[in-house]
Amino acid sequence: MPLHTLETCPEIDICVLGEGEETIVDLADCIARGGDFEQIKGLAIRRDGVPVRTPPRARLKGVDAIPQPAWDLTPIANYLDNGMGYGIDMGRSMPALATRGCPYQCTFCSSPTMWTTRWVARDPAQVLDEIQEYIERYGATNIDFYDLTAIVKREWILNFCDLIEKRGMKFTWQIPSGTRSEALDAEVCHALYRAGCRYVSYAPESGSPPVLERIKKRVKLDRMMVSMRAAVREGMHTKANMIIGFPDETRREVWETIGFLARMACAGVHDIGYSTFSPYPGSELFDDLRVRGKLPELDENYFLSLVSQTDIGVNVSRCDNLSSRELSVLRVVGYMTFYGVQYAVRPWRLFRTIFNFVTKRQESRLDKLLIEFSQRRSAVRRASAAGSPASGELEYGSGPVRPLGERSRSDARSEFGRAGALP
Repeated sequence: MPLHTLETCPEIDICVLGEGEETIVDLADCIARGGDFEQIKGLAIRRDGVPVRTPPRARLKGVDAIPQPAWDLTPIANYLDNGMGYGIDMGRSMPALATRGCPYQCTFCSSPTMWTTRWVARDPAQVLDEIQEYIERYGATNIDFYDLTAIVKREWILNFCDLIEKRGMKFTWQIPSGTRSEALDAEVCHALYRAGCRYVSYAPESGSPPVLERIKKRVKLDRMMVSMRAAVREGMHTKANMIIGFPDETRREVWETIGFLARMACAGVHDIGYSTFSPYPGSELFDDLRVRGKLPELDENYFLSLVSQTDIGVNVSRCDNLSSRELSVLRVVGYMTFYGVQYAVRPWRLFRTIFNFVTKRQESRLDKLLIEFSQRRSAVRRASAAGSPASGELEYGSGPVRPLGERSRSDARSEFGRAGALP
């Protein structure tokens, strides 16, 4: 929402849109020579005080020509020394991107607007050259792949795994953001584990075939279950991302998703990300809800409501058939169903979770969340004991987020940070 950003935040002068590597360099050159910003493609700027876009910039073609991130210009040691990774904590974790974009058009996702549907992969050898530097220079032992859709082509991922083994590289790696399952058959899962992959996140999103069809999520649930079983059998920790409360979803369809949660638990999936639908700007469903007048004014309360993905206490319904309160209850029921079935079928996992919590060891996403929650609570108690204000938390529950009133943006951000919604 670059135009909205410029309209509502006078402190921001320019927005770089989409892939920024070429645009930001052109912008820096333009500033240095005092040029005209309107001549640069891929910006949102103000023209006579009115926010406008410059002509769009095409997607980058030569991704292998992009230089590596200049991590030496950042306090990277602060992250490495404190286990601040995207996936579960498996040691000194560095981030990496092996691919860009996604070829699919899910209606709840902003990727088609931001990236188009072009998916492109880097040369596997170049990716491993980058990882080798991280190992040698920063002592990295784990790589978190931040790719939007890391695995699309079966040949690419098999080649990547084969190169890791041929080079004799020893490191763990994860795909925590979610990926497609079509290429993840038994052979690929075996190759992933042999090459050091220890955590993979699937993205079925819903357990209801009618919902999957409406949101253009082109997955076959039975085929995904076969892939999940193969990953679990190889020894990888697996997670599934699920969403309920799509605008026209029915109560019956939500219960189909909860039934699928039970099936995944029986199959051995370790974790779920189970959130209520958030209408992300740039997504097809966001535009549809705006046209239908189903979204309120785009104020701070709307944007704060988007944290429902990471905060179980925030559930604002955009669904015609389910209230916010009912979604809150169904979300709790889903979590209880999944973990209840998992621990009933595999009771040793419960003892493993307790052991990991006590020893601060992370093997699953649940371990990570429990440990981080405990650390946040301890930090709040220490702050309270030191005399810092502990009151004024944002109001959670089934209704909309309470208006911010006289509090500033930084106050709201601080409060959500204490609640764990922000890093």
